[in-house]
Amino acid sequence: MNSIEPDFALAAELFEKLRRSSFDGVGITRDSYGKGEQRAHDLLAHTAETLGLSLSRDAALNLYMTLPGRNPHAPPVITGSHLDSVPRGGNFDGAAGVLAGIAVLAGWVRAGFQPDVSVTVMAIRAEESAWFPLSYLGSKAAFGLINAGNLETRRADNARTLAEHLQDLGGDGQRLLVSEPRLSAANVNSFIELHIEQGPILEDAGQPLGIVTGICGSLRYRQARVYGQYAHSGATPRLHRHDAVVAVAELITGLYQDWAILEEQGHQLTVTSGQLSTDAQQADFSKISGDVKFCVDFRSSSVETLALIDQHLHQRIAQITARHGVSFELGEQTRSAPAKMDTKLQRLLHNAARALSIPAMTLQSGAGHDAALFSTQGVPSAMVFVRNANGSHNPDESMALDDFAAAVRVLDEALRNRSLTAVER
Repeated sequence: MNSIEPDFALAAELFEKLRRSSFDGVGITRDSYGKGEQRAHDLLAHTAETLGLSLSRDAALNLYMTLPGRNPHAPPVITGSHLDSVPRGGNFDGAAGVLAGIAVLAGWVRAGFQPDVSVTVMAIRAEESAWFPLSYLGSKAAFGLINAGNLETRRADNARTLAEHLQDLGGDGQRLLVSEPRLSAANVNSFIELHIEQGPILEDAGQPLGIVTGICGSLRYRQARVYGQYAHSGATPRLHRHDAVVAVAELITGLYQDWAILEEQGHQLTVTSGQLSTDAQQADFSKISGDVKFCVDFRSSSVETLALIDQHLHQRIAQITARHGVSFELGEQTRSAPAKMDTKLQRLLHNAARALSIPAMTLQSGAGHDAALFSTQGVPSAMVFVRNANGSHNPDESMALDDFAAAVRVLDEALRNRSLTAVER
């Protein structure tokens, strides 16, 4: 078994094909349930067919590429990730996990190795909520967690519904509502996701790999708004102003102060306002702004911490409303639950790294991943992070292929162990 080598050349070739097919002139755009994501799915399906893997799709068009085991009726071990990207993102976010699984199975096929339990590489749809404002859309659909209202959710860039996008690709939204869920805690052995780290921890530590202990949850207001009063910039004294820009600036500054205090008290938290805009039709250099759109993104491994920062948000809004004579509309609140990674799988990954003499540290994920949804549905789940310079969700993602190869070797060892050993869950 130790002579089996993942097909790194195939993975490198697929990375390049993905880059060429989804380069938008600045970065990588593989739009969820759009042409960019679909081209990626078509490429991986063709590759899997060439390798002789079994292919299937569920009602949400998630792609399953399976090497059957000697016991095909046993719950499969699943690895994989998503193939969509944010607009003008990087080439490795998500895709690295799918290509890692394909590299492993390609090596097994070449060596004539068959596991006891089937191993599936899953290419998951629509993980990036930049397109549809739903966390883990593809994973949720696979577990039967999508409702009729979700099908009417509109994509951020073109305002067309999820149902319409599914129909464009040959899917059927109504079938998604009535069909049996493809996945459940009873029919999945485990899920192991390889992913680039999207922050600086591994880079700063000089470590190629990380084994994830848990994934933060989120509490978000995606379409918040503050209304003030438009007025002349020169003719309106300070005490007569109802300035929406000043109000939202004060809110964001105050939330950062609350964040610092909560961190000092031992809370793990991030606070972000990634979108901020005045009305393009009414805003002017010589006007006080009466309308500002913004968003708020809180993330933490603790549900209690998320509830606490949400209280701070509402308290500050009440104070700012009274002080500046403005009004806030936060809009719909969306959430994703924090998730803990399975301790047995963490130990399995650490043991694999030690056996291969590959350094691997322990860390938590501040970003959300499909593994969180698998975990909250009762599936034993784990994640391997690969060092990545320059962060993520930008065109400058920089994962060294040597680091990727090290992570794939660890994944290969873990998948073989998991698929050959009768493990008590």
